[in-house]
Amino acid sequence: MQTFKAFAVAAILTALAGPAMAQVKVGVIASSTGPISVVGLQQKNTVALLPKKIGDFTVDYIYMDDNSDPTQATKDVQKFLIEDKVDAIIGPSGSPNAMAVLPFIADSKTVMLAPVGTTAVVLPMDDKKKWVFKTTQNDNLVMDALVAHMKKNGVKTVAYIGTNDPLGANFGKAFKAAIAPAGIKLIADETFSRADTSVAGQSLKIISAAPDAVLVGAAGATTVLPEVTLVDQGYKGRVYQTHGAATPEFLKLGGKKVDGTVLAASPMLVQSQVGDDVPSKASGQAYIDAYTKVYGVAPGTFGANVWDAGLLLERTIPIAGQKAKPGTPEFRAALRDALENVKDLTGAQGVYNMTPADHSGFDARSIVTITVKDGAWQLLK
Repeated sequence: MQTFKAFAVAAILTALAGPAMAQVKVGVIASSTGPISVVGLQQKNTVALLPKKIGDFTVDYIYMDDNSDPTQATKDVQKFLIEDKVDAIIGPSGSPNAMAVLPFIADSKTVMLAPVGTTAVVLPMDDKKKWVFKTTQNDNLVMDALVAHMKKNGVKTVAYIGTNDPLGANFGKAFKAAIAPAGIKLIADETFSRADTSVAGQSLKIISAAPDAVLVGAAGATTVLPEVTLVDQGYKGRVYQTHGAATPEFLKLGGKKVDGTVLAASPMLVQSQVGDDVPSKASGQAYIDAYTKVYGVAPGTFGANVWDAGLLLERTIPIAGQKAKPGTPEFRAALRDALENVKDLTGAQGVYNMTPADHSGFDARSIVTITVKDGAWQLLK
């Protein structure tokens, strides 16, 4: 009798509390160890800041480290899809890793929010890429800003040196497309591996071509080696970098040798220097404050890519939840459709306006031109 009374009381309390909240599972992959850890560690740390409750849903984030290895990234994705049965994936950190997992994302029809540099994860749009959404600026926006600065400053000839992977290849492709109408001539084109410890040969070829400027197409710590080598070998022209160099480590490792570098990156990199008219400033500050409160240091822009992924899910999970239950193919399809129709969502990196053809959704408001002066980032007006 006593057991029955206890059961009855528990049932009443459960009824008063209302139905249990449905759970959405999100897998997160970041390269918090290995060569890309300068990027991935910020992204791993940001997972703790993502919303745990969205509308009528709780969100369970399941984290895995791919050790900066594309093979491990594919194993992590397969585990998420087969064992954990996730509704969405955030990650991986590296462009080669993200490209490697595309077939599994497409086959499973699961949304992936990719915090990577290469535009190749979303363009050209096809059946493999229609489930992928990108939380960084597309290459063409970065190159347009850099080439505009080159043209304004009288650059007539350029050289390019980039990593021999999807990131470097797409940076190079976008750069060549941008300089052609600007009347700037490419006179040297070199590649290197992320694992290389020397680019002396490539640097000497560039110097012998005597370009007015050099663009480095890389990400994280790999951005430093080509620039420092060029300086050590006596190159006197200006060196440009993409948003791949937007890390504290670039300044620390490059030291005085990277002073004068020009790059195009998120306004968040120079948060205190941009005006209130920059749409992403408030969201960027919210992310910086949340990260600093937990970790005691300010984050870089790479972590903001994961923060923005959380904002995109916060916008779209309730919409998908009106059409289907989490854990079903119907929910995943509804989530994809909702993401493709996101309009005017302001993140830390910019304003998202997605379309079926554009799964990044950024415009020129997501990019500012920056230089390095006395070991710090400085906004160029």
